Amino acid sequence: MDEPNLTETELHAIHSVELGLEWLHRAHGALVAFHHKTGHAMDHLAAAEEAFREAGHDDLADTLRDELLPRGVVPREDGPGQWTYEVLEAFETELYADARAFEGEARASVTDGVRHAAERRQQERWRSRAEKS
Repeated sequence: MDEPNLTETELHAIHSVELGLEWLHRAHGALVAFHHKTGHAMDHLAAAEEAFREAGHDDLADTLRDELLPRGVVPREDGPGQWTYEVLEAFETELYADARAFEGEARASVTDGVRHAAERRQQERWRSRAEKS
């Protein structure tokens, strides 16, 4: 695929958008991991509730049941806090989706859809340099 003919400023702008999207990909992965790790922790707390109840510590079991297990990770003033799946879904359908769409629009407008224009230019420079030596 041919490298698009871009100015250095255009190249910098589109590369910055691509890098921003790559960092949002990483953030998404971190949120998925956060969601899974929190769920795993809550499963342990649910097991502790059952064990405390069996051991006769109903006050501790009730605290887990009524205060920790139903609580979300992000408090809300208007009701129960958001659970991790809600945070993940909001990220995916809002910022992440909008950034992906913007990256596609910017790439279509600036590079005629070519991905990684900066890397392609660097690749060509390094290969040309190697061929000259």
